[in-house]
Amino acid sequence: MGTVLPLITIVCPVYNEEESIPIFYQRLQAAIVPLKEQYRFELLFTNNRSSDRTLDVIHELRESDSTVQVLTLSRNFGYQGSVLCGMTYAQGDGIMTIDVDCEDPPELIPEFIRHWEQGYDIVYGIRGNRPESRLIVGLRRLFYRLLRFTADADIIVDMAEFSLISSYVRDAIINNKSTFPFLRTEIGYVGFEKFGIPYDRQKRVRGTSNYNLWRMALFAVGGILSSSTFPMRAAVYLLPIIAIINVLGFIADILISAPILFKGLVIGDLLYAILLLTTHGIYLARIYKNGVARPVFLVDWRKSSVNSNILKFWK
Repeated sequence: MGTVLPLITIVCPVYNEEESIPIFYQRLQAAIVPLKEQYRFELLFTNNRSSDRTLDVIHELRESDSTVQVLTLSRNFGYQGSVLCGMTYAQGDGIMTIDVDCEDPPELIPEFIRHWEQGYDIVYGIRGNRPESRLIVGLRRLFYRLLRFTADADIIVDMAEFSLISSYVRDAIINNKSTFPFLRTEIGYVGFEKFGIPYDRQKRVRGTSNYNLWRMALFAVGGILSSSTFPMRAAVYLLPIIAIINVLGFIADILISAPILFKGLVIGDLLYAILLLTTHGIYLARIYKNGVARPVFLVDWRKSSVNSNILKFWK
């Protein structure tokens, strides 16, 4: 009986990518062909309830390639939920995550695998130049450095979801009970041996991105709330300063009778109270939602096509 080759699952979250998928598939197959004597590969799409022909295109690929599988979510659970779904059901010894728009080039996958073979548990892409405006690039760089400075645990700066992790790292990540997944935080938190591969992001091959400035802002807020308690602690740290300013202000008002100064103190105290209530209210809402613990994603098995090794998880 021959030795069973290690399995690598390539997880591809997709939403309305009917034009990109065939191009991505061809480039992916060309990249992994030299590795097929050493590894088995399976391609697991997580379809975030696409409204175009994305699901049909994946089914067409599956007709000629049984290693292609698809999990369709019951609704659009967002990018992070889609990635987490793929990681949860991936059967590989190594689990690769990559988008199908080819902004993260599939041709780099062999390099990721080579470093994974060297014993690194987490091999991740470090995004360099991007086909974006300088403003967006600058804001993104600033955000991740501020996040790293304020985070409660380690944050990998400029990390891409384009990554390869071992199955036991995946197990540690999906066992997190947070209902607000932010995978870059989770990967930084679990530790293990890491290696970063710098690369320049390319232009998307087809279609248009669903990731606009508003979604970036929501992603940033979600990242902060999932990674750091600093906003809540900052309001408490300010309390002694506010108290000292008030005492000095009241003394100054008594000595020189300055109504404008008194009004300024009242406005400052009101703004501080709003900051305190807002930050604590946001974190309290997150605690409540984590307590309710609704699923981060739900699979519509009627619109999914997977092999028997994944079906055993469906109860």
